[in-house]
Amino acid sequence: MIVADLSSRELRRRLSDDGLYLHSGPFICRIQSVLAKVADGLALAYADYPLADADYADFHLRLAAPRLRRWISPQVQFHADVRQPFLPLPQQQAYAMFEWGLNWCVSQHANQYLILHAAVLEKNGRALVLPGHSGAGKSTLCAGLVYGGGWRLLSDELTLIRPADGLIQALPRPVSLKNASIEVIKQLAPGAIFTPTVMDTSKGSVAHAKPPSDSIVRQQECARLAWVAFPRYRAGAALNTQTVSVPQLLMRLAEQAFNYSLHGQDGFSTLLNWAQSAQAFEFEYSDLPQAIAYFEQLASQPHTQLQHEAAPV
Repeated sequence: MIVADLSSRELRRRLSDDGLYLHSGPFICRIQSVLAKVADGLALAYADYPLADADYADFHLRLAAPRLRRWISPQVQFHADVRQPFLPLPQQQAYAMFEWGLNWCVSQHANQYLILHAAVLEKNGRALVLPGHSGAGKSTLCAGLVYGGGWRLLSDELTLIRPADGLIQALPRPVSLKNASIEVIKQLAPGAIFTPTVMDTSKGSVAHAKPPSDSIVRQQECARLAWVAFPRYRAGAALNTQTVSVPQLLMRLAEQAFNYSLHGQDGFSTLLNWAQSAQAFEFEYSDLPQAIAYFEQLASQPHTQLQHEAAPV
């Protein structure tokens, strides 16, 4: 049974009562809220996600309106178990706060994985990792490859690495897009489904794109690393790549890890194996269709042991 099988009334009943239990990657989330924006966002963006039995959850999440601001400039407060890790936000940002809060829960508590701040996708059995700071074009490139290139979405934000074997655990969630990127992806993929755009957040204008159903069906399927690309969008720039060496890659991956120090020697060994096996490069672009075509060509090439040498532009 999936979320789309629930009527609007039943979905809201579960959210306002004991909670909606759903599978997201390797996790079970229990979500409670009486706020319409949360229910509407989940019904739209999580329609294809499987429901879970209501007897266990990794994360217990609740979004509620603080009593003191219920009527005048209403707000939303995010609760994770008994904690309130964030200040309240305007209530129109309730669904976005759910997504940000769930990212926080995973990055702070899922320490069975080595967690990188990076998007990750898969095609032809090989994974592409896209680390990048805010504004680098990471999410836009990720969305372009998913909705315009048919890549499988593993995550647009958090790369979960299993230290035992170095495989990447899928965590497909709605793709977060900001500002001009929203319209860029809507024009690229008119069939993509978006939550309503929320204005004036700390990140600017924000909308979330529903993941392709195939990514959800395959969310228990791991992938093996093939490429690490550090994207950088620069208006008017020609597409350009530059190789990243093994030592540079190791250091940059460690900098992107939320919990590298917690994994000690295992964390170092995992990232060293990644750095030695991945094809790694800087990737500067301005034309999204051209960037998609570049990675399509890369994915179509046979796997080779030659590493750290970007494909020719």
